[in-house]
Amino acid sequence: MADIVLDHITKKYGDGYEAVKSMDLEIKDGEFMILVGPSGCGKSTALNMIAGLEDISDGELTIGGEVVNSRAPKDRDIAMVFQNYALYPHMTVRENMGFALKLAKVDQKEIDRKVEEAAETLDLTEHLDRRPANLSGGQRQRVAMGRAIVREPKAFLMDEPLSNLDAKLRVQMRTEVAELQDRLGTTTVYVTHDQTEAMTLGDRVAVMRSGILQQVDTPGELYNDPVNLFVAGFIGSPSMNFVHGKVSGNEIELPFATLPLTDELCGAVGDSDGREVIAGIRPEHFEDAELVGDHLGAGVTFEAKIDLVESMGSELYAYFDAGSDHVDKVEQAASEAGLDELAGGDTNQIVARLAPESKAHRGETLKLWVDQDRLLLFDPETGERLRA
Repeated sequence: MADIVLDHITKKYGDGYEAVKSMDLEIKDGEFMILVGPSGCGKSTALNMIAGLEDISDGELTIGGEVVNSRAPKDRDIAMVFQNYALYPHMTVRENMGFALKLAKVDQKEIDRKVEEAAETLDLTEHLDRRPANLSGGQRQRVAMGRAIVREPKAFLMDEPLSNLDAKLRVQMRTEVAELQDRLGTTTVYVTHDQTEAMTLGDRVAVMRSGILQQVDTPGELYNDPVNLFVAGFIGSPSMNFVHGKVSGNEIELPFATLPLTDELCGAVGDSDGREVIAGIRPEHFEDAELVGDHLGAGVTFEAKIDLVESMGSELYAYFDAGSDHVDKVEQAASEAGLDELAGGDTNQIVARLAPESKAHRGETLKLWVDQDRLLLFDPETGERLRA
């Protein structure tokens, strides 16, 4: 096992395009680190630089305290698990799992021992003599992981290994991957575009956008304490609602209600009466006012005409309109902050996650409650979070 340190790592191609820009990241020994972000954000490029599959344009990469910039992939003592499994179809499971050890001229008895131990760990023992074509998608993924495990490398590098699986199997394999990494304790860097995977698997998560590292933290801190509009909007499903707000004294005027500002938020906006901001509030911080009961005093109630209700069984998603003026200002702010992912979206719809007992119906006006203490504020020009 080993720690992995990226010190101002940059990847610049011949045409001048920078896929990764001065990335600083320290991955601790035994840590499960997730790289997450939208397609094209540079996460796979960063992983490939760690693996040695991409040359490093600038910066320094160390694995286990040793600089490896100029080392070939085979000399970095890492094992990679790919999205497409990359199994040899003419080989059995046993042969696939032991192939790298065979190339390294390891004794056959030692190869058999390691393969059988890994197969037992991955519940593949009864499939060792079958070929990949006779296995399910989940079993093939286990074989690919087994091939990495038998090498006992310093680190595992995984590039969207579950994206080819169906939804149910993906959930099952997420659990298995997390348990396996916890049991082995091997440093793991895992790339995904699925923020649900990122939030459920990682010890820490590194959020990337346009080649730039936005925030590195635990899943809980990313969710509750995002540093900017992008992280706030990317982490969470359904994503955070963003609305235009105007500060008036110790209150903020939003399209659906006027909320009192907490002492912390008052400190964040300062003495700036009339200041325009982008306010963020997550769907679960709304509720049907009739179901809140004695807690009404801790928030603000307002009425909204419900445009759509989605029943998920354990909860309801109720959508209501924020108004066209609000949409224009949010999109303008997103565009100015360089957040094309937010500009042009369905920003006029606010979604509230309600208890299944709610009587919300499409086309009817519903009295809603919002938790004023969970409001976040962002600078409309930079997209940065406003803090005291």
